[in-house]
Amino acid sequence: MTAATYQYVDLPDASVVTTRALLTARENITDTVAARAMMCIHGSAGFGKTLAVNTCLRALEPGEDVRKITFRARPTARAVRYELFTALDLAGEPPRHPSEFDRLLKTALAERPRTFLVDEAQWLNGEAFEYFRYLWDEPSTQLAIIFVGGAGCHTVLRREPMLSSRVFIWQQFTRLTPDEVLEVIPLFHPVWADADPEDIAFADSHAAHGNFRAWAQLTAHTRTALARTGRARVDQELLRWAFSRLA
Repeated sequence: MTAATYQYVDLPDASVVTTRALLTARENITDTVAARAMMCIHGSAGFGKTLAVNTCLRALEPGEDVRKITFRARPTARAVRYELFTALDLAGEPPRHPSEFDRLLKTALAERPRTFLVDEAQWLNGEAFEYFRYLWDEPSTQLAIIFVGGAGCHTVLRREPMLSSRVFIWQQFTRLTPDEVLEVIPLFHPVWADADPEDIAFADSHAAHGNFRAWAQLTAHTRTALARTGRARVDQELLRWAFSRLA
């Protein structure tokens, strides 16, 4: 379903850190899959949603058949059908008629339990969400669905009462608190392992702001600065140089 690492940038030696949000996601996803239900994980960009979900779902493989679907534009129900056809690795040509296509997908989804990870779900409109509900409601399908998206995902889902009433669990990802930053960032990458907590707090307040994606960017630049200067530890002068690349 996914690669072994899911970092925003190629960051050697980075680790997936077990944050409170990731632990909660692990419990929520496990319960959703066991119930063959639907859940929604939402939050602003860079808060670690996709990384956490990929990590949790990968831990369920190979016992669970997980298929990932990502949308980059507002798809119609027809586009959703074609994405599902591809994700399920179905043989032959896609059917031309919607009713025939629906029967094919329902038959495939009835064969065994499956979990769909629908990433970038903020791009889905009401029609696309409704099609997922239509397949999930079919008694013969054995389907769990994890919707993951930005804040707009939650908003759009809430506008669809037929679907939102069926969502089993809602989870919002938020920024790391200052205390969480001091707890998890030294575990995230070796450049922070022996850094002064004041310097980590300085980096967070001036650049990363509790955003894991921003921390990944900052770490990559800090790692470069350490290599070029030959310094053994992070300091505020070095951090200011890294900040200049993020402005």
